[in-house]
Amino acid sequence: MIELPYGYNSFDSDDLKAYIEATGRDYIIQGQRACSRAAHSKPHSFDCWLRDRYARNPDTKQAVNSVVAALVETGDFEEGLFVCPDSGRACKGIRIAPNV
Repeated sequence: MIELPYGYNSFDSDDLKAYIEATGRDYIIQGQRACSRAAHSKPHSFDCWLRDRYARNPDTKQAVNSVVAALVETGDFEEGLFVCPDSGRACKGIRIAPNV
């Protein structure tokens, strides 16, 4: 279980893996933003995924660096730069580790 420092909740990293696989990609953009959920510019990001499913307050950013680090520590994910499906630019994100 991965703890959310601002969401007062936690989530199972296997749920994230299943979601990423369902998108047809092997990665997700971090997309942390200090904005309301409605104003978020990266709706396909990890931040929005967390806000929509696990945050008690969806207007508070959730995909902070400590959450990404906790996912990487599981050994199931690795950090890197990936093409953002919303902006088309290279952005920080995580992908499912190839050995998983």
